[in-house]
Amino acid sequence: MYKCSEERMADKIKTMSQFGDAGHGGITRYSLSKENLMARAEFKKRMEAIGAKVKTDDMANMYATLEGSDPTLPAIVMASHSDSVRNGGNYDGILGVMGAMEVLETVADQKIPHKHNLVAMIWTNEEGSLYPPAMMSSGVICNEYLPEEIGKKFRHEDMLASTSVLDKTKTFKEALEASGYKGDKANRLNPKDYMAMFELHIEQGPILEAAKNDIGIVTCVLGMINYRIKTFGQSDHAGTTPMPYRKDALYAAAKLLQYLHDELDTLDKALVYTTGEIVCHPNVHTVIPDFVEFSIDARHEDPKVIEQVVEVIKNMPKEIVGCTTGYERAWSRDTVYYDEKLVGYVTEAVKELGYSNQRINSGAGHDAQFVSYMMPTTMIFVPSKDGHSHCEEEFTSVEQCTKGASVLLNAVLKCDAQ
Repeated sequence: MYKCSEERMADKIKTMSQFGDAGHGGITRYSLSKENLMARAEFKKRMEAIGAKVKTDDMANMYATLEGSDPTLPAIVMASHSDSVRNGGNYDGILGVMGAMEVLETVADQKIPHKHNLVAMIWTNEEGSLYPPAMMSSGVICNEYLPEEIGKKFRHEDMLASTSVLDKTKTFKEALEASGYKGDKANRLNPKDYMAMFELHIEQGPILEAAKNDIGIVTCVLGMINYRIKTFGQSDHAGTTPMPYRKDALYAAAKLLQYLHDELDTLDKALVYTTGEIVCHPNVHTVIPDFVEFSIDARHEDPKVIEQVVEVIKNMPKEIVGCTTGYERAWSRDTVYYDEKLVGYVTEAVKELGYSNQRINSGAGHDAQFVSYMMPTTMIFVPSKDGHSHCEEEFTSVEQCTKGASVLLNAVLKCDAQ
């Protein structure tokens, strides 16, 4: 079994954390921003230093290829993203890039024989923080393989027209053209030239740390539904309308949210659900709200449990505290299972390395889930301290990061040997 270098990993973490340093422990590194371009330049420099050849495709995805003994064989790719959310951490996404870099560096340094080309890849705009939506490039690259409902949300022309959340006059297409990283469409990831994709990632939750396990062997990305729940009331003056005469849509929404929580809590204990967005109209402190809409996001592996969630939503009260209610399905996705053979390689690698581990699912979305519709794919998780992610407190030790890279290396070599 081969092991990666903690010293090299520590250096990469320290270096990459400078690009977009927010000044208090985390980073803001929007896709194709100057900070992101600095991280890309570092990736290119380090990969070319070990003899890898770097190219880009028309979505600015980057591919660093270390040639195998038989380059006519389809390549094995290790991929993640280098962009972050606003005031995010130094591990989400970029760890998968650094892990892929470390695998190629270890192979080159130790002269590890391999038949297939090994590729470290950076996906463009996974977070969608500046140019929505999230997972933009993988949605475009994998589009013809995605379920229709998902694929239509990632049409190439629509993605190019996406506007900056900070400046609506700027488009993703303009950022792409100005980046210097837009390449040839022929260089896109595809099932003809690639046989498998692996993605190393922090867990983004507390499960591995709580279990004191080094590695999460990821089996799937949870299925989910997203509904918009609505309440309809009547706007009146906040100071002149007696309480018994009111039809307060916000009060109704609060009651309805409590109802949904109570009902959903009776379902499977593995179900997770969230209300993360609320719209209140007219949103004036002197006016009783006449309309409220809030999101309900529910996730579970078993589609039968998701169906139960939908039934709860459909059977919620049609009227509450004098207000009528309604709902609308925004979107959904089925559970995406990763390739059993690749999951097996990861399992074998973890056991042979002697790292504590467990099988785990992902409640968050990743580029790997879209790629899995196109070719065999899987993921590897390492712990997140206190379960934190998408925040500046995000942390995974150098030792844990390196263990994840070592699992990635040996799983890829097992794939190469087949």
